[in-house]
Amino acid sequence: MTSADWDRLARDLAKVLGEDAVRRERPIGAETTYRVGGAARVGATLAVDADVAAVGEVVAAQGTDVLVVGKGSNLLVADAGFNGVALWLGAGHDWVEIDGAKVTSGAAAGLPVLARQSAAAGLTGFEWAVGVPGSLGGAVRMNAGGHGSDMAAALICAEVADLRGGGTERWGRDRLGLGYRRSALADHQLVLRAEVGLATADPSAPQALIAEIVTWRRENQPGGQNAGSVFANPEGDSAGRVIDAAGLKGLRVGTASVSDKHANFFIADRGGSADDLHALMAEVFVRVESESDFALWPETRLVGFEAGPWTGRAG
Repeated sequence: MTSADWDRLARDLAKVLGEDAVRRERPIGAETTYRVGGAARVGATLAVDADVAAVGEVVAAQGTDVLVVGKGSNLLVADAGFNGVALWLGAGHDWVEIDGAKVTSGAAAGLPVLARQSAAAGLTGFEWAVGVPGSLGGAVRMNAGGHGSDMAAALICAEVADLRGGGTERWGRDRLGLGYRRSALADHQLVLRAEVGLATADPSAPQALIAEIVTWRRENQPGGQNAGSVFANPEGDSAGRVIDAAGLKGLRVGTASVSDKHANFFIADRGGSADDLHALMAEVFVRVESESDFALWPETRLVGFEAGPWTGRAG
């Protein structure tokens, strides 16, 4: 698409969402936890009363790619940016309702908030989420998890909008197809809300577990500009262990480095390059495979890059 085509698409979206909700060349990288990377050709924020079907019609008419950003906690966007429309859920999509042992929430709700509110309500089964700085929608899309559990353990259903075919449907667990760090959701499908079913408990127990998880993460995981685990764990092993065993802690490529504290966390320098992070991932992949025959596959969602050495190899 030409610059004029993108301008036209932005104007069409603005007619649906309002001028203030749409922006050309809207930065994405700065809104991820890596704090590096480029911009979307068009970025738009969806209010709670947004006409999602109309947005889908505009996007489908141009056949452009769509990226739902969420909180950007598992996302790396190339320095050149994203040749498509990036979507954010605006204020009001983060509501939470607790009814007995069922928690229903808007897709923009933060996982740590949901974990703490559930625990305070005497519900157990979602404590693991306190250490994941993502949104509920993103957690459904990638079946986020940690500390021995994941979304699949509690998810009942999700409300999903189709930005190509139109319409909104309730997807149950089977249709969502949740597997290890993956689901059946495509890029053009937007989670609007989700329901999880938990178990009742004395509030002191889940709150104590949350405190333990927070302490463990503080002691074992690095700070700085990172997006958590870079590679998914190989079956029966951990990516951090195999990267460490290959002697790669501290490895640096340009403005990106492997954490000295946890080998499956990569750190971006302030003002650094997303392309350097991608190159570091490729270098780690190659060295680990050479040392151990493990073919790692990225857990981080990569946008706007050429294929990496892991393409077609695993995952």
